[in-house]
Amino acid sequence: MTDALTYPDVVTWAVPFFIAAILAELLWIVIRGRGGRYETRDALTSLLMGAGNVAEGIVLGFVAYGFFMVLWQITPLDLGHSIWVILLCFVLDDLRYYWVHRFGHRIRWVWASHVNHHSSQHYNLTTALRQTWTGTFTFMMIVRAALILLGFHPAMVLFVGGLNLIYQFWIHTEAIGRLPRWVEAVMNTPSHHRVHHGRNPRYLDCNYAGVFIIWDKMFGTFVPELDREKVDYGLVHNLGTFNPLRVALHEWIGIWRDATQPGLTWRERLNYCLMPPGWSHDNSRGTSQTIKARYLATHPEEAGTPGLPSPGTPIR
Repeated sequence: MTDALTYPDVVTWAVPFFIAAILAELLWIVIRGRGGRYETRDALTSLLMGAGNVAEGIVLGFVAYGFFMVLWQITPLDLGHSIWVILLCFVLDDLRYYWVHRFGHRIRWVWASHVNHHSSQHYNLTTALRQTWTGTFTFMMIVRAALILLGFHPAMVLFVGGLNLIYQFWIHTEAIGRLPRWVEAVMNTPSHHRVHHGRNPRYLDCNYAGVFIIWDKMFGTFVPELDREKVDYGLVHNLGTFNPLRVALHEWIGIWRDATQPGLTWRERLNYCLMPPGWSHDNSRGTSQTIKARYLATHPEEAGTPGLPSPGTPIR
């Protein structure tokens, strides 16, 4: 095994850029009178969520890194540290991000950690900082293990993950419209990611990409932003609070309450953890798929349009 190079902490380096970009976006909105909206309490909650995410990394970061180093010691592969290996690692890690993000919307246990990122009813650069405090407990580090076993050093994997996170910061804005067609065709953009943050039925559970939107197009989860339907940001059932503790923990509490109801089978209790958000043993709630079906029941003319199933498509 080759010795690891020292990779910079690019997220820490990017903090001054984050601050400058937020101030520039706010100034743009004030001067132009369009391009989004800031609400002081909402923005403060997002900043506190970001600080909590950094704290979690300091306190629990050793769990994932220790796991990766164990894997590094047992894998016979070592791809080295050339620029081409780093670029390949970046692309494969973005594919990894796509699937982890998709799991985060389709598995309630993972959604409990990710839901806070969608809890803002505004869409501006501070929303990008509204990050999880409980990511370690989802065990999604297991998905990243494949990269280590393929011969990418753990430090490199974390480095490209930081680059991925930095890229995603700037796409959380309404101040940028659509970019040139070739960019929109390949890259994740503000237009694509605005859709991902929508609570409109057609915009639920789509555009999971981190950097490259091609993953969504490959796996059938891409939905374009439609001029005729403005994105409505937030959760299907918005929280109505700016308390960061509630934002961070409310879904974990919800899982506990649902799974410990009296009279359930063990399978039903497990399903409250692993089935998509909105699943219930008595069908009293609705998953994203049933929400889309209910929408089509009153808007049948929209069947088969972007984000909505065609007639006869089974509801999962």
